[in-house]
Amino acid sequence: MMTRASALVALWNRGAEWERRLAMVREARSFLYLSTYYVEHDPYGVGMLAELIAAERRGVAVNLLIDGFGQRLGGALMSVEHKAALAVMLDELRRAGAVVTTYQPGRSLQRWLGGGQHVKIQVSEAGEAIFGSSNLSRSSFEGWNEYAVALRGPVVRTLLESYRDIGGTVNESHLARLDDVAEAGAADLRLEYWLCNPNSSQGRAGPLGWRGRNVVTDGLIDRIATARRSIWITSFYFKPVEPLLAALVDAARRGVQVEVHHSHRDALPATDLAWIAAAAHYNRLLKAGVRVYENRRGEHSKIVLIDDEWVAFGSYNFEHAAHDRLAEAMLTSGDARATRPAAAIFAELRRHPDNALVTPQVLAELPARLKARRWLFGRFKRWL
Repeated sequence: MMTRASALVALWNRGAEWERRLAMVREARSFLYLSTYYVEHDPYGVGMLAELIAAERRGVAVNLLIDGFGQRLGGALMSVEHKAALAVMLDELRRAGAVVTTYQPGRSLQRWLGGGQHVKIQVSEAGEAIFGSSNLSRSSFEGWNEYAVALRGPVVRTLLESYRDIGGTVNESHLARLDDVAEAGAADLRLEYWLCNPNSSQGRAGPLGWRGRNVVTDGLIDRIATARRSIWITSFYFKPVEPLLAALVDAARRGVQVEVHHSHRDALPATDLAWIAAAAHYNRLLKAGVRVYENRRGEHSKIVLIDDEWVAFGSYNFEHAAHDRLAEAMLTSGDARATRPAAAIFAELRRHPDNALVTPQVLAELPARLKARRWLFGRFKRWL
C-alpha cells in the first residue's frame, strides 16, 4: 500500500524512543492506541501501564493490543509474583474504561504453534505514530538494539487502519480526526506499507502445509533480486525461510556485498535455541561470501538497506514465524530521509565492540557440545 509522510524521525537511541513514547501518552487528550508483542513487569512495562491508566482516567480513550502467545513467552521471564502484579495492572486499566485486547488466532492449531501478531504501533490524536521493533520491556530499552521511527502525515492513518488487521478495534471517528490533522502538513515523503497476517488466510492446519503468499516475504525477495552493490540486514536471529535465504545467497554469489547483523547466543539468556537455528546456516552463508556479525547485547532491530537507496524497517524478523505464524509489517522507502538514518546505523554497528564478525575460525573453535547441539537441533529451525 502506497502512503506518504510529512515527517520521519529516526529513533535508534533507546532513551529517545522511550521518552517520545511517554510524551505521546502524557500529551494525549482524545485517544491513544498501542500494540505490542508482550509487556514485561519491569520499570518499562509497569511505567507505560501506569501512564495508560492515568490517560484513561483523564478522559483519553486508550486502546491496548497485546499478543497472547507473545505474552506467554514474555511470562517465562517473569516470576509468579510479577505475572500476578502485571495482571492486576491490566485489570485496573480495563476497569478505568480502556479497551485491552489479547490477540489470539481463530484456529486452535494456530494458537498451539505460536500464531499471533508482532506489529508495534503507537498512535494518538495529535497525528503522530511510532512504528518499529520495540516491546514494552527492559530488554528493548536497556539491552537490545531496536529501531523505530516517529511519523506524521497520511501514513499515521494507514498504520491505525491496519490495527484492525492485527486483531485490534478502531473507532472510525479517530481515523477521521487523523485525516484532519494530516491535511495541515505537506506530505512529500513516499512510503510503502507492507502488512501480512498469515493467520487470517490459513485453514484448520494453520501454518502446517500453508502455501499462501506473504507480501512482506515476497516484497523482500523481489527487492533483494534488484540489488546491485550491497544488502545490509539486521534481525533478532537470522533464520529466514528458504526462498529468502536463497535470494540472499544468490545475491552474494553474483557479487553483491551482503551483510547480516543479528544476536549472539548470549543475548537471549533463557535459551540458545534461536541462535542454533540461525547458526545452522552459517557455513552456507560464509561460503557464499556473506558477512555475518553477532551482537553480544542483542540485535532486535529489523532493517534492510539495499544499495544505500532503499530501506525497509518494522517488525519482520528473518525467521519462519514471521512468514507463516505472525502478523508482521514493514515500511519501505527510497527517500534519502529514510535511507540516511539506516546507513548511519550500519556504520555504527560495524565499529561497535559488541559486534563480532563470524569467521570459519570462530565456528571451528566453538565448544564440542555446542557444535553437537547445532547439528542436532539446527534441522528443526522452523520451530526454534
